[in-house]
Amino acid sequence: MTKRAGVSQRVAQYGTTRIVYRLVRRARQTLSIEVLPDGTVQAAAPLEAPDIEIERRVVIRGAWILRQQRELAVLPPPLPARKYLSGESYRYLGRQHRLRVQAGETEGVKLTRGELLLTVRSPNRAERVLQGWFRARAQQVIEERIVPCLELTAHHGVHHAGTFQLRRMATRWGSCTHAGQLTFNPLLAQAPKECIDYVLLHELCHVKEFSHARAYYALLGRVLPDWKVRRARLNRLVALPGEC
Repeated sequence: MTKRAGVSQRVAQYGTTRIVYRLVRRARQTLSIEVLPDGTVQAAAPLEAPDIEIERRVVIRGAWILRQQRELAVLPPPLPARKYLSGESYRYLGRQHRLRVQAGETEGVKLTRGELLLTVRSPNRAERVLQGWFRARAQQVIEERIVPCLELTAHHGVHHAGTFQLRRMATRWGSCTHAGQLTFNPLLAQAPKECIDYVLLHELCHVKEFSHARAYYALLGRVLPDWKVRRARLNRLVALPGEC
């Protein structure tokens, strides 16, 4: 019997865990199950799909659903828009530093006793000067860290000159083209060095295995066995603009 379009709340029993999900019926051909950013489970189903079949499919995806909800639960809350004012907190190499803005003719940033001392000629210059400082620091630290990363990947058949460029990206820490051009996000300067190494090694592995196929993850696992731990720490400590 064909159901009416609409939204209802249902519960599926996965082992000893009750999975509450939102059932959305609409005119469509296939059933899809997703975990929304707030952790809500949503099943979008065709009008004619039987309730018992939808519940069965939710149970089949139970392990994946719970894993997605756990990962979402440890992500940082959305950050408020930066105003580049004294008192704001910024990370540098994984450590929190309080921003202190002062007026002065010689613009720049000094890192001192847990503070980022930002000197600007006028308040509307604060964002530009601070982001310029982070970019310069990212260039320096990536140049430093890519050397041991190249040595490590060379043992696994990955060879690269070590050249790279910096570009602000809303949702990516790095990228690698088919030709081996590496690009990294200057916001990496906010992350701990072990997380920076993860991003560098992740992209260097793409030089040999371009896609995210099984062979790629096998290579990454050999190069950096704890890559999942480092990725989780990176995502927990530093948020990209497109994730806020």
